[in-house]
Amino acid sequence: MKNLIFVLVAIFGMQSIAKAQNDKILGIWYNEKKDAKIKVYKKGSTYYGKIIWMKNNKNDDGTSPKLDSKNPNEKLRKRTIVGTNILLDLKWDADAKEYNGGEIYDPRGGSTYSLFAILKDDGSLFLKGYVGFSVFGRSTVWTKAI
Repeated sequence: MKNLIFVLVAIFGMQSIAKAQNDKILGIWYNEKKDAKIKVYKKGSTYYGKIIWMKNNKNDDGTSPKLDSKNPNEKLRKRTIVGTNILLDLKWDADAKEYNGGEIYDPRGGSTYSLFAILKDDGSLFLKGYVGFSVFGRSTVWTKAI
């Protein structure tokens, strides 16, 4: 009986540690240029990221708020960038110890890329957006805004 209790406690303890690891991505992050904040949140077992602040929230003509004017979907060009989800469908892969299977949208150019992300030991978040193969793409590093 004691062995069974020990095994159950060990299993639940490992699940708690794994959950704590994958949820470290949650919170508010600065992009690399620190001109935007992205709130990473979770729905079920999937992670998303929404722009919640921009340093320059004006369009080229000086009007505000900044619109998603580069979006390839003409119907979305009138939506504001603040409030737009730019991280989509990211999932934690415990074996690879990374987040993958998602996409990242770049409102500066209107492109969407496949995505994987890794939490670094220093607490930063490494993101790699790519088309096709992950060796071809762009990477960026975000820092916690706390």
